This record gives sequence, structure tokens and C-alpha cells, in this order.
Amino acid sequence: MYLAKNLIRFNLKTSDNVLRWLPRILCIIAILFISLFAWDSFSPYRTFWQNMATLMVNLIPSFVLLAVLIIAWKWEKAGGIILVIISLILFIFVFKLNYERTHSIGTSFIITLILDIPFVLSGILFLRSHFRRKKELSGV
Repeated sequence: MYLAKNLIRFNLKTSDNVLRWLPRILCIIAILFISLFAWDSFSPYRTFWQNMATLMVNLIPSFVLLAVLIIAWKWEKAGGIILVIISLILFIFVFKLNYERTHSIGTSFIITLILDIPFVLSGILFLRSHFRRKKELSGV
């Protein structure tokens, strides 16, 4: 009986840790993935400083997402809400941009989902973690 209680306690603690760390890790990986697209800003026809300036401009979305991640790390509820809202805005913007380039709804939708799902999922997981922790603290 003692072993069963400790095993259940261990499983609950493990699932809490997974729920706490999964959105953070997923968001970091998604930000790194988005940041990879900035590397195509380099051109051999520009100077070093022009290339650095272009790179910094292309990394602005990554910096914004990093700031949101920092907020979510400290305040899970606020960060989760902001991530979900940003991902909805990102969905509309990226879909429109890809549709103008490809004129294909299917291709635009798939590309947008690939870029957007990690942020929506991270936001939802941050919110879930917040409400689960709040429920634990209230003793319900």
C-alpha cells in the first residue's frame, strides 16, 4: 500500500513537471526554428554591417517571441494568453503572405500550420499548467 501511494505521488509529480517544462521547451524550439529563416538575409553584395542590420531586422519576430516566452515563464496565464493571440495573428499574416506567393490555399494552410501549431500548443500548455497549479494550491 505504501509503495502504491508513493508511486501515484511520483507519477503526479512527474506529470506536473512534464506539464511545466513541455511548453517552455516547445516554445524555445519553435523560436529557434523561426530564427533559422533570418539566415537567408545574408548577401555577398552587401557589406558586413548591412548584412548584420538585415539580420537584426529579420530576427525581430524571434525577439518578440522570446520576450513573450520570458513573460510566460514568469506568469503562465498571461504568457499563455499572449502566445495564443500572437499565434492567431501569425496565422493570418503568414497565410496571407504565402497565399500571395503561391496562390494555393492548401500549400499556404500547411505552411502556416507548421509555423503556427507549436506556438498555439505552447500557449495552451502554459494555460493548462497555470490552472493545474492554481487548482493544486487551492486544495481542490
